[in-house]
Amino acid sequence: MKKLLAASIFGILILFLAACGGGSDDSSGSDDGSSGDSGSESESSGDSKLAEIQESGTVTVGFANEEPYGYQGEDGELTGASPEITKAVFAELGVDNMDGQLADFGQLIPGLNAGNYDVVTAAMAINPDRCENADFGEPEMTYGEGIVVPEGNPMDIHSYSDIAESGANVSIMSGATEIGYAQEMGVSEDQIQEAADIPSTISAVQSGRADVTTATEMTLRMAMETASGDVEFVEDFEQPDIEGVPSYGAAVFHQDNDELREAYNEELQKLIDDGTVAEILENNGFDPESNAPPEDITTEQICSGEEY
Repeated sequence: MKKLLAASIFGILILFLAACGGGSDDSSGSDDGSSGDSGSESESSGDSKLAEIQESGTVTVGFANEEPYGYQGEDGELTGASPEITKAVFAELGVDNMDGQLADFGQLIPGLNAGNYDVVTAAMAINPDRCENADFGEPEMTYGEGIVVPEGNPMDIHSYSDIAESGANVSIMSGATEIGYAQEMGVSEDQIQEAADIPSTISAVQSGRADVTTATEMTLRMAMETASGDVEFVEDFEQPDIEGVPSYGAAVFHQDNDELREAYNEELQKLIDDGTVAEILENNGFDPESNAPPEDITTEQICSGEEY
């Protein structure tokens, strides 16, 4: 009886081991590759930011209050050239809702990398330093620089070189490329005062805490529409002859979201080709020709320093 029982147990054990062995072969990958395909499908569906946004129907965007690039309108809604371009692109991707998250300009890329939003839509200028921390879409617009001074321009400032030579104090928005531009033209670090946003830089000049402020030309022209008469835009400002001027503004993406960025670029190009982007630029006060994205300059060239 004991021999019969032992033989039965031995037989069951052999069958169990055979079954385990067959299962092991299947899980390591069969000839048809079904195991590998299953894992690939799971990864693409689980980790795709584009799919996540399309499923929710809402894209969350970071922006800074900088008219006319991206700002809150009187009704509290996000508007401006960059958000409107982004909204049009995502509509082509089947995403109709855009949730705007306001932040100081200097905190936009850190916020993007912290996962606070999916895209930065502030017409941020592409430059090699920023390209190390985030991925830019293709250029959506191009723009130059400008300055605002007290009425009458008492220090006779017409260039960044004039700021450097006169010892004037200049107020610049934190995180803005103008900080680097001014320093490259000889403005010392102790001449520069950083502020949270454009209204704060204008206020610094109005109150006498700064002698001049600088930002992109369109930003300052828009700001002057609501500024009091004790400051003026310098019409004959001399653009600095340095790398990075003119600037190329684009949407910004997390470095892990290549699929999202590539899909965005594809739809953006279609909207450039059919004139939609030019129309959006014009509706926001830009020149649809001089401020249009260049046809022969790519983000890769700018990030590499080739066109910067």
